Amino acid sequence: MNNAVFVALADPTRRQLLERLAMGPTTATGLSVRFPLTRQAVVKHLGTLADAGMVAKERHGREVRYRMESAPIGEATAWLTTVAARWEQRLLRLKSYVEEQP
Repeated sequence: MNNAVFVALADPTRRQLLERLAMGPTTATGLSVRFPLTRQAVVKHLGTLADAGMVAKERHGREVRYRMESAPIGEATAWLTTVAARWEQRLLRLKSYVEEQP
């Protein structure tokens, strides 16, 4: 499991940027007009997301367009689902134990 995914998702601004990128590719400038951030701040957040493998960038002439990469989110979801299932099993065992007690 890539811990960088959880580090990136820990920031609400980065989560909002991902939500926007889920709608389709855009530029850092396009993102900065939608958020109360400078273009440089958006680029820094996008860099963190890119380091986690959640964002890719493509150059089109002078323009750089960013797009979401969903594979790391799928991996994180699978891991969280596994952990949740383990906890659910533990809680069921605890419940059974408590109910068996006089």
